[in-house]
Amino acid sequence: MISFPNCKINLGLTVTKKRDDGFHELDTVFYPVQLNDVLEFVEHDAFKFEFSGINIPGNEEDNLIVKAYRLLCKDFHQIKPIHVHLLKNIPTGGGLGGGSSDASHMLQMLNNYFNLELSAIQLADYALQLGSDCPFFIYNTACHATGRGEVLHPITLDLSEYNIVLVLPGIHIPTGWAFAQLKPHM
Repeated sequence: MISFPNCKINLGLTVTKKRDDGFHELDTVFYPVQLNDVLEFVEHDAFKFEFSGINIPGNEEDNLIVKAYRLLCKDFHQIKPIHVHLLKNIPTGGGLGGGSSDASHMLQMLNNYFNLELSAIQLADYALQLGSDCPFFIYNTACHATGRGEVLHPITLDLSEYNIVLVLPGIHIPTGWAFAQLKPHM
């Protein structure tokens, strides 16, 4: 099975306050952008994850695709071992949500391939366990996002008449670190 996880941009990201749970309250618009990774899996005798393309920092067990697979395996024993290959095209550490998109697409692929019959709402609940912006990629349409980014309200927004230019400055900024540096003034 193959999928093409896309990235997203944030339009007007405002961080309103730090929450008691350590996360931040956001007010933004998530907009899907067609810069894609390529995610593929086939059944295999044991779980295996590999990638090519842009380097992915960290160890395999921290990868959101691996976490997505393990998360659904806990609840659905009909999921068999798979060999996953990711062709990474979306730059990491740029706020584009590439890892979140990969994980959410993995949830959807497993749902479809193994006939789990999970609804979009159920998939979004699983996705939220992986990351704050992961549920967005279940719906993958322009949304006004609040809360940690998980409270999504679809909006009508079409930027197809515009050219979206993504600039890669060659630095990696982990999302957790970036948010830890914020000191909201509201």
